[in-house]
Parts: sequence; C-alpha cells; structure tokens
Amino acid sequence: MMTEKLQTPLKKWYLENKRSLPWRQTQDPYLIWISEVMLQQTTVQAVIPYFLRFKEIFPNVNRLAQAPLEDVLSCWAGLGYYSRARNLHKAAKAIAQKGSFPRSFRELLELPGFGDYTSRAVASIAFGESVGVIDGNVIRILTRVYGLKIPWWKSKKRLQLQNLADQLCAKGDSAIINQAMMELGATICTPTSPACSLYPWLKNCIANKNNLVSKLPLKKEKKPYEFIELEMNLVTYKNKIALQVASDLPFLKEALFPPLKVKSLKEKPKKYHFQHSITHYKIYVKVQSKSLKKLDPRFQWYHKDELAKVNPSSLLKKALLSHSADLSTSRGL
Repeated sequence: MMTEKLQTPLKKWYLENKRSLPWRQTQDPYLIWISEVMLQQTTVQAVIPYFLRFKEIFPNVNRLAQAPLEDVLSCWAGLGYYSRARNLHKAAKAIAQKGSFPRSFRELLELPGFGDYTSRAVASIAFGESVGVIDGNVIRILTRVYGLKIPWWKSKKRLQLQNLADQLCAKGDSAIINQAMMELGATICTPTSPACSLYPWLKNCIANKNNLVSKLPLKKEKKPYEFIELEMNLVTYKNKIALQVASDLPFLKEALFPPLKVKSLKEKPKKYHFQHSITHYKIYVKVQSKSLKKLDPRFQWYHKDELAKVNPSSLLKKALLSHSADLSTSRGL
C-alpha cells in the first residue's frame, strides 16, 4: 500500500475534524512537551485543566527549572505517575543549562523522561522533523489498515510499525500527520466499536475488508500481578514526620516516604491495613507509628501540612488516613 494514498485523505480529515485543544494552539516546544507528558496514561479531558494550570504557574522552561520540586509535584497532584513530574523538572534543568530547546528527536532522547515516543512527538510537532510516532493509537491504526497480525510488543515487529509511521511522515507535514494519527485513534479507530463509516482510510483498510477489525491489534498477554508487602513506619516528632527516599520500592522511584520495609510475596497476605495497586503491583500495607523526643538526622523532616507537596501520591495519603483511623477495624489486624 503506497503511503502517498494515505497521506492526503488523513490530512484532509484531520484539518476538518480535529478537536480544539489548548496545546494545539501553540508551536512552543515547551508547551507541546508538557502536554505530551501529561497525556501519557491520562485522558484528554482530564489533562486540559492540569495543562492550563501548569502553563500559568510554569509558563516556560526556565520557570519550571527554577521552581522547587515540591511546587512541581503540588501542581501535578491528582494526575498520578509522579515520576513524570520529577523527570519534567530534571529535563527542564538540563534544557535551561543548554540555553535552548533541542530540536531533533535524537537530541531530545538524551534528556530525562524523553522516551522514543515523546522525543519524536515534540521534534515533529514543534520543529517539523520528518519522524513518525508510535503509541497505542498508532499501533491500532497501522495494524488494522495494513492487516498486520503481528506481536507488536516485540522489538522487531514494533520497528516494522515505526518504519511505516516514518514513511507516512517522510515527505513532510509530520506535525499534521502525527497529530492526525493520534486524533484518529482517539475518536474514530477506537479499541472497541470503531466508527468505520467515518474512517478516512475505509477503502484502504485491510482489516475492514477481511472482517479483522475486532481482532487487531493482537492482544498482548497481561503481565501477572506481583504481590508486595510494605511495612510503613510513621516516625513523628511533634507535628513533623520523617521521610526518606524509598530506594527499595520497584515503583514511585525517588519519592519520599516514611521508613519502609519492602518484601516480595508469592500470594496475598492475611494481615494488612490497606491494599493499593500500581501498574502490575498489588501492594499490601501495614502501618506502624513511633513518636520521637528529638529529631533524628538520618531522615528528612516535614511538617504534616507539607506532605501533599512533597509526596502527593495516593499511597501515602492512604497510609496517613489508615494511621488516623481505628486500626482495630483494619483487615485481619
């Protein structure tokens, strides 16, 4: 299938049907980058108010670089996946130090948090670099239109899709092509009940011709849950609580938590105060408390009112609520 046959109807469809979104009103690479990071694991409607607030508080990369991490995390609170905010802060510092925003996807790849998708998205949308992007939407569209029954999660097959995406952008207009692909996957070529009659590539879609739309892309076998037991010790001194980097956690890396003991389990434990889930982890938390008569220098100490800024994760919020509740009603304890 010639990519030229796909480009014209795709661009026409996008220009006529694209949603008016705040990050589409700018060519500023900084704001495009912020939107792309926020949109990872989060819906468009949920992102819009966060994006507008973030833009107001941190209007440019220098302001973000100069801001305390606590302020960045506070502004991010509620979006989840807080490593995104930490990497934004790190990358902003690196960009500010360089003195200009890197323009190519290969340069962007060197920055914290800039994976292949984000680097290609920013380079193509902000700077017009002729590179395609691959995300869940694009994988779904390409496997359907080309009728590809491939294990797309394997590196060689993913590279095959990347090459197809690059070919679509090879003759320019990569900003429009990539945004059109994202829009098409979000609104028309959806995972279930796609609106095929409105599809600009309907005549070219092999999956539609062969009744394969519901079968593509192939389903990746879900990674089994891992069971984690956390013993969280709330160490306090007056109105302050002790925190430290939870380096042993396989998730929420670099986040500050009360002292923890982390243990991998083969099955769900019988006794715990509350349960929490992050990606493929099932986390069972036991909460203990200890009050000190003086500050222990091994820890970082924060007033309890500062915790939401330092670590806005729901895991810590649950632990604090569990501690304040009557633990005799907790599960199995």
